[in-house]
This record gives sequence, structure tokens and C-alpha cells, in this order.
Amino acid sequence: MALSSSLDGSESRFSAYVEALGAALGHADRVAPARRYCAGLLLPGERKSIEPMAARVEPGRVQAAHQSLHHLIAKADWSDAAVLAVVRARVLPAIQQHGPIQAWIIDDTGFPKKGKHSVGVARQYCGQLGKQDNCQVAVSLSVANEHASLPVAWRLYLPQAWAEDAARRSKAGVPDDLRFATKPQIALEQIRTAQADGIPPGIVLADAGYGVDTDFRDGITALGLTYVVGIQSSASLWPPGQAPLPVKPWSGRGRPPTRVGRSADHKPVAAKDLAAGLPKGAWRRVKWRQGTNAPLASRFAAVRVRPAHRDYKAATPRAEEWCLIEWPVGEAEPTKLWLSTLPANTNRTSLVRHAMLRWRIERDYQEMKQEIGLGHYEGRGWRGFHHHATLCIAAYGFLIAERAAIPPSAECSTPFIQAPDVPKTYRPRGAADPA
Repeated sequence: MALSSSLDGSESRFSAYVEALGAALGHADRVAPARRYCAGLLLPGERKSIEPMAARVEPGRVQAAHQSLHHLIAKADWSDAAVLAVVRARVLPAIQQHGPIQAWIIDDTGFPKKGKHSVGVARQYCGQLGKQDNCQVAVSLSVANEHASLPVAWRLYLPQAWAEDAARRSKAGVPDDLRFATKPQIALEQIRTAQADGIPPGIVLADAGYGVDTDFRDGITALGLTYVVGIQSSASLWPPGQAPLPVKPWSGRGRPPTRVGRSADHKPVAAKDLAAGLPKGAWRRVKWRQGTNAPLASRFAAVRVRPAHRDYKAATPRAEEWCLIEWPVGEAEPTKLWLSTLPANTNRTSLVRHAMLRWRIERDYQEMKQEIGLGHYEGRGWRGFHHHATLCIAAYGFLIAERAAIPPSAECSTPFIQAPDVPKTYRPRGAADPA
């Protein structure tokens, strides 16, 4: 790769960082294209797809560089998990210099697509667009503290129609052993893997798309982890101090009763109705962090409840949890609600700050899409989609490590790496000839 002749400290660290990925890439001859690819992701440029990056990092031999990068991403058989493990080992210590890991954040993000052949593309909800549309969606797990966060797991969600279509699977290179899984099931598997890999534990944070899934919440608890997860306003809860009716005594005839019960006068309520019935004194204004111009604050209530979803099929009531409710002054109804298994002695401010730490994943996605080119991959296959994302995370990890070493009062120097100017004679494939 043709870089400036005099490497500054950050560029030397970049070279060492990519060299460390070498063992995980499987072959020494993959290190140079990986370095070019990561450099292309970090360098300025509107598009971070393969050809424009090849032109930026190797302007004198664009076609050869394009073939090399394309092979690395779309064809080469290297382990995404192994590369992410190296990234994690290099970057987490830098994050932990600013405090222990506090949270494991689950979320998903969408990539709008116009065609129908890219792996996993379907009409589904796309957060980037805020509506249902043609897109791909990936589920991720990030580890975070208040200083920074790093994605440590990444997987494409494969809609059921795709999972059951053998021809499309084969064409896109979907692994033979991969079966349909819901997003919460993918997320729970990522959490299990992170725990098995010895990643420093944190409180699991997720939005209502995951929090409404009882099996997801139960799975987190079974792993010995706590959570703060969003729920919908329609979620069924037993109000403070209430629980299902106990199992009825056996009459001596038929099968003995084994399930807790409800009645017309004794039943759970919707979360929004619970909030509406709380006394004025239940609400307090809480600040959770400093915003750009002013402290971020809102009005919250926190009460102990029991989740009631299908508990009429259970032999015992569910354990008490926190229900945290945000209801800003002037709003007609609550804007956000969470369930949390944090200890009963956790104060309201701590609950709020844990819940609001989920903003870090939004920051990750924003930077990785706008600055690193996470959504710019133009290939259609399973392998290429994941290899591109893995090297985007690697590039982002380097950026995080560099920032962690900079004092808060200092400005971050950019760019970390330099490349020669693209020749004026270069024309992308398919571009019209100049007039």
C-alpha cells in the first residue's frame, strides 16, 4: 500500500494493529489486503465499497487492488469470530482504562436495499428509514461503559422465507447448518458466546423489540446476568404488592391443580394503566448525563412489579422486578418503559442511568455507517456481508483505541493514516466518459 513515507505514531500503531489480525486471517498474504481495506474504511470518502477504496489506497493499480480486496472479503475463508476476538483483545483494555465494562447492549440495524438477491434482504422494519421497507437487518452485541463501546458480535438476521429457500441459500452461500432464528434468539446466542469467551460481564440492555420476548428475558436470567430492557405500554404486569392467585387446593377429585390463577376482580394490568394509576409522589425528575448543551433529564417512576405474561400456565408467580417508567411533563402518556432485574435496593437514578446507557449503540451505528462505511458493501453473499462488517468493526476498534489514549482536553488528530491523491484520470467502472 502506498502511504506517506514518514509514518507518524498513529500510523505505526495502525500497522501493528492490523499485523495483530494476521493470525486470525489464516494466511500471511491476507494481512496486506486487510491493511488496505481497513485503511480504506478509515480514510475520507463518500463510498466505502471495494472499488472506490481500491482507488484511494492504490491509485496506481486500481484493478489489481480491487481484485485483491474483493477476494479477501467475498471469497477468502477466514473466521469472523477469530478476527473479532483479536479486535476485542486489543481494544477492550483501552476502553477499560476509563472504567469497568458496565453493559452488554443488544440491538439490530437495517441496510436499505433496492434488489432482492442480496442475502437476507426482505421487506421488514428498517430502523434507518423508520418504516417497513426492502432491507437487510443484522443483530449485534456491544460491550460498553460511559466512555466508549465496541461491537463484539455481529450476525445477519435471515428471514424465515430465506431460511427455507434452499436455492437462494445456496446461491448466497448461507452455511448449511444455519437454521431460522428470531432476533431475540440470535441475541441470546451472542450473549451465551460472549459469556463463554470470558468477556467482562455487564448488565444486558435492549429495546422493546427484545424486552417483550419473555424467553429472551428468562434466558438472560438463566445465564446469571441482570438486565434493563424496554417493554411495550401494553405489557401485562401485576401492580406493586400483587401476585397471581395461589394454586387452588385439591378437591380430592381429578388431577390436582398446578397453576396459579386470576379472576375477574384479580388480574394484571397494562403497563400504561399501571403508570396512570401511580400517585403524584411516585414521580421524580432524574438527570442521567450531560448533553451537548444541557443535562439530559426527564420525569421517572420506579416500582416493583411482577411480569404477568402467560403466568396462568405457571406453578409459581414470577419474581418481582423493577418497572421503570419515563413520563415527561406535558406528554399525554408514558414515552418509555423498562423491566429490570437489578437488585431491589437499586435507586431510581441508577436504574435510569443504566437504561439510558443504551444510547452508546446508537452512537456505534451512526459512526460505523457514516464514517466507516458499514452499510456500503455491494456484494450479495453471506461471507462477504460478514467479512465487510468484521473489518468495519476492526477499523472502528482502532479508532476507539486511538481516542482512548487522547486526554479529554486534547483534540483528536486526523487522519490517522494518509494515502496519495486519486489520479484525475481515474474513472470508476461504469462511469460515463467525460464530455
